[in-house]
Amino acid sequence: MPSASPHVRGPLIRRVALLSMHTSPLAQPGTGDAGGMNVFVLQTARQLARRGIEVEIFTRATESSRDPLEEEEPGVRVRHILAGPLEGLNKYDLPQELCSFAHGVMQVEARHGAGYFDLIHSHYWLSGQVGRIASQLWQVPLVHTFHTVAAVKNASLAEGDTPEPQNRLVAEHKIAASATRLTANTPAEKQELVDMLGARAQRIDVIPPGADLSLFSPGGPGATEVARRELGLPLEDQIIAFVGRIQRLKAPDVLIDATAELLRRHPDRYLTVVIVGGPSGSGLDAPTVLQEQVARLGIEAHVKFFRPMPPEKLVQVFRAADVVAVPSHNESFGLVALEAQACGTPVVATNVGGLPLAVDDGVSGLLVDGHDPLHWADVLGRVLDDDALRFALAVAASRHAANFSWSRTGSKLVDCYRRARDNYYGPSLS
Repeated sequence: MPSASPHVRGPLIRRVALLSMHTSPLAQPGTGDAGGMNVFVLQTARQLARRGIEVEIFTRATESSRDPLEEEEPGVRVRHILAGPLEGLNKYDLPQELCSFAHGVMQVEARHGAGYFDLIHSHYWLSGQVGRIASQLWQVPLVHTFHTVAAVKNASLAEGDTPEPQNRLVAEHKIAASATRLTANTPAEKQELVDMLGARAQRIDVIPPGADLSLFSPGGPGATEVARRELGLPLEDQIIAFVGRIQRLKAPDVLIDATAELLRRHPDRYLTVVIVGGPSGSGLDAPTVLQEQVARLGIEAHVKFFRPMPPEKLVQVFRAADVVAVPSHNESFGLVALEAQACGTPVVATNVGGLPLAVDDGVSGLLVDGHDPLHWADVLGRVLDDDALRFALAVAASRHAANFSWSRTGSKLVDCYRRARDNYYGPSLS
């Protein structure tokens, strides 16, 4: 709550400072630290702007070629704050740059003048710490979205992966206690915030992400053939696609092992696996680990690697595939699963995190318990070899995805902001 009397601007949400320190919403998802959070930040900012709320996104500068201030679309501005070297840092190095980033954010607000921003929305634990400071100094509400929680990640680590550090665990408890409101992607995540961070359930809004349904769509008759030709993929093969950062958390190695098992069972199977993404996190230590695994298993002829792609080309990957695999050890939601289904492609995903909401098990896709490659081969083989099942899942997939749009996400976020305003200032008459 504010220490002084409520601001006269309190009843209105006109301008929002959106903090995304460790990754820019303008970065290409699929490599480095860029992923679903980038998409969420940019798409929700656009939705807010289209509802008359101006958004300024603060992110750490990582490219000298970018202007310090960019207008992404009317009402959405992205500020690149100089905090540490432009290159050579990963997100585990960034806590030491928090003070520099916070200073840059405060300088911008000071140039605007007191009372410019009506609310702060921080994303991920690094930004949440800056959000706590800004909320206190500016005396405005703070909404925070964790995207991932350290305690949850540590409980579901892939073998050989590095646990999240203690300073993150401590910081997330503090953010949960001090934020005006929190958002969660799913009811399950909301419960995790309550159980693991002691967050107050009545101050948490469940706001599922969406998909750009105007872009991600089945594409009509012949779309699969067109997509395969564009990507240079064999027209007659069964195709499994994986889209995401190459790191242990995303478990692409499980898909590779399952592919080898499918080919062992049926050596004459026409099968191609498409891997779209770049190394990230723990994957940076061994950027060619998947290629080495493929070579060791002797299945090079069946696996094609692609660099991360922009959304308009990623659509073609989803349309080209018979099934999209999401074998992650944890996902707060799983945007790839949703976007694939929006293209009418069934998904086989791990039964973890937000994936049971993103995928309607047995209807739009299939969920797999655990990461046993033999079990994954069973489920993937079932979808590939049962034409009736695959067709039914494909038809239901686009219907299921239609329940998740960015417009709906934006409306829920505006409602959250209004509740945050009322929590902070008291009920409004506006």
